[in-house]
Amino acid sequence: MKVDVLAIGAHPDDIEMTCSGTILSLVAQGKTVAGVDLTRGELGTRGTPEIRLQESAEGSRLMKLVARENMGFRDGFFRNDEEHQMALIAVIRHFQPAIVLTNTPDDRHPDHGRAAQLVNDSCFYAGLRQIKTVGKDGQAQDAWRPGYVYHYIQDRFLQPDFVVDITPYWEGKLAAIRAYKSQFFNPDSTEPESYISSKVFFDFLRARAEDHGHMIGVQYGEGFISKRMLGVTDLFALC
Repeated sequence: MKVDVLAIGAHPDDIEMTCSGTILSLVAQGKTVAGVDLTRGELGTRGTPEIRLQESAEGSRLMKLVARENMGFRDGFFRNDEEHQMALIAVIRHFQPAIVLTNTPDDRHPDHGRAAQLVNDSCFYAGLRQIKTVGKDGQAQDAWRPGYVYHYIQDRFLQPDFVVDITPYWEGKLAAIRAYKSQFFNPDSTEPESYISSKVFFDFLRARAEDHGHMIGVQYGEGFISKRMLGVTDLFALC
């Protein structure tokens, strides 16, 4: 299944929190987007892996993803090593995206930065034909390297290299986040409070989107970091 964009997150809900507005914008432009969660989020304070799988299915539906997979890596303990790279290379070659969106390079949660490096390295190695992988159909896969890897911004403030206007898709983003009823602010929940379950954190998500939007003169935005220089062919395409 070839897609235009592949969004990858260390945990279920990473994608929804950080780039779901951008995904909805891409889908509205006719682009195909798939998602990959590296872990089941089994170390989370609230919910269970089974509940989070159901929530990610709802989030996928709301974001209009054409597919979503879970790698089943160990939450908190996956590594950027050959075993994990080879598994991810096969997925990248399966989807053959032009663009990959993935975790922030540095963040409060150590899984986020580690996932960013794992995805970066796997995207590069996926383009080497001497690395052999087999697809789900049992056939040898062709080498494939995404053209661009962009990192969405998560908890820590990092200066974005560019910001996507998500103002028309803000309510859709909120709906995708709220699909994770076990994780985010829910006054009816009896589970222990976690870092992301408070109303303060939910208000922070809005404030972050407003801050990024303010940078480009719109109401809501999602910022991204690029490790390579960005080029343009049309100055009038910049807002």
